[in-house]
Amino acid sequence: MARPLRIQYPGAYYHLTCRGNDRKRIFGDDKDKEKFLKLLENSLDVYQVNLYSYVLMTNHFHLLVQTPLGNLSEFMRHFNVCYTGYYNYRHNRSGHLYQGRYKSFLIDVDNYLLEVSRYLHLNVVRVHSLRTASLDEKVNLLENYKWSSLPGYISKKKIEKFINYDLIISMTGSRASYYKFIIEGLDKEIKDPFKEIRNGGILGGDKFLKKIKKEHLEYGSSREQPMYRELKSGTIKPEDLINEAAKYFNIKKEEFSIKQGNGIKRGIVSELLYKYSGLKQKEIGKILGNIDYSAVSKLRIRLKKNMKEDEDIRKAFGKLERNITRKLSNV
Repeated sequence: MARPLRIQYPGAYYHLTCRGNDRKRIFGDDKDKEKFLKLLENSLDVYQVNLYSYVLMTNHFHLLVQTPLGNLSEFMRHFNVCYTGYYNYRHNRSGHLYQGRYKSFLIDVDNYLLEVSRYLHLNVVRVHSLRTASLDEKVNLLENYKWSSLPGYISKKKIEKFINYDLIISMTGSRASYYKFIIEGLDKEIKDPFKEIRNGGILGGDKFLKKIKKEHLEYGSSREQPMYRELKSGTIKPEDLINEAAKYFNIKKEEFSIKQGNGIKRGIVSELLYKYSGLKQKEIGKILGNIDYSAVSKLRIRLKKNMKEDEDIRKAFGKLERNITRKLSNV
């Protein structure tokens, strides 16, 4: 039986969760959680994904994200492989870390994003051992739990740079209002938003469901389990990106494939092809004059180092990237 494919399109919002294989722990200690967040931050940057909320528990995690490029599968594949590899190496183990594939729920941002964020943050106190805890005890745990995005929503002093707080805060009006919204979820019985999940993992109203079916769904043949197809690409064609870069630098596109050409420009193009065209470094190497994938890696590493040291290079990269993403929004 075929597995249902992910519903992917540019700008989609998701609640994501992974649980340890056989419900075993996926974090051995705080060092694992620190590494998890560093790898998450890197993956968010590479795949241009926005993170709004997260919580790490002993044997599972929750993320609330948006994928401007419609690349959920690529993002999660990269991130989960990186963390599993790290965890297995550090703990001298092998095999699967997670129980099957990650779960993803497509979210109707206008009607459910705020509720999902609260439910995610309250996961910390919804464990069996705290069922009889007092309200004050639960509030204290929420405020001081280190492995959640909630502290940054409560206090600006605890903001983490890889989290986008503005959208959810704007839905309540202020940090204080969001905090009050969270406490209300402790003080009274609130509904579980995930009990309203529609067929195919969609959390949304009738209007949202109709829109998704009309714009982003296509059913498979009668021989297959009905599955969701990716109908819109979240990437830019390599040739379009090259043309855009050549236009920006006022050079002929063929100059990017000259091995003795400008390393900064080639590095910028390499990084943008990797981020926005979904190409592997070996494929990028062919475009840049049949160079080895390791040479592409060196171009990208050198570019990042140069951007830290040179404001003009940072500005050039940022401006071209904005041009590229504007083009993407019209794909």
